[in-house]
Amino acid sequence: MEFLFVLLAAGCVFGLCYLVDRAFNKIFRSKAQHRSGLAVRASKRYGIFGVILTVLGVLGICTGVTDGPVLLIGGIVVALMGLGLAGYYLTYGIFYDKESFLVCRFGKPDRTYRYQEILGQKLYLIQGGTIVVELHMADGTTVSLQSAMEGVYPFLDTAFAAWCTQTGRDPEQCDFHDPSQSLWFPTVEDV
Repeated sequence: MEFLFVLLAAGCVFGLCYLVDRAFNKIFRSKAQHRSGLAVRASKRYGIFGVILTVLGVLGICTGVTDGPVLLIGGIVVALMGLGLAGYYLTYGIFYDKESFLVCRFGKPDRTYRYQEILGQKLYLIQGGTIVVELHMADGTTVSLQSAMEGVYPFLDTAFAAWCTQTGRDPEQCDFHDPSQSLWFPTVEDV
C-alpha cells in the first residue's frame, strides 16, 4: 500500500512539474528567439534528479516530523537540493535564431547577443569526458556550453555560420574551425 502511495505521489509531482514547465514557457518566454524553436537546454537529468530529490526530501520531512529531527533536517536539505536542480533545469536556456541568441539564467536578467559579439572560445575537458566550450563575448562576459546539453552542437554550427556572415569572414579562410576537435571560434589567446 505504501508503494502505491509513493508511486502516486511521484506521478503527481511529475505531472505538476510538466504543467509548471508548460506554463512557464507560455508566460515568460515570449521573445523572437523563444519562438524560433531552436534552443540549448540543460540535460533532462537535472530536472529528473531534481524531481526525485524533491520527492525524497518531502518523504524525509514527513517521516522526520514523527521520527526525529535528523530525518526532518535531512529531508529539508534534500528537498532544497531537488528544488535547486529542478529550478536550474527550468530556467537555464539559450534560445537562438539566425541573427542573435538569448541567454536565460536563474537570477540574472536575460541577455541577447548578436553572433558578431563572440570574440573567441576556450575549451575545457572535465573529468568524465564532458567538453565545455566557453564563448567569450565583447562585453567581457562568457557563455559556457557543455557537450551534455541538448542542442549544443547545432547551436555552435549556427553560431559559426552567423558569426562569419556578421563579421564578413569567409568560412573557408577560418583555419581554426574544426568541429571534430570542438573548435568553432578562435581561441581567446588568438583574439
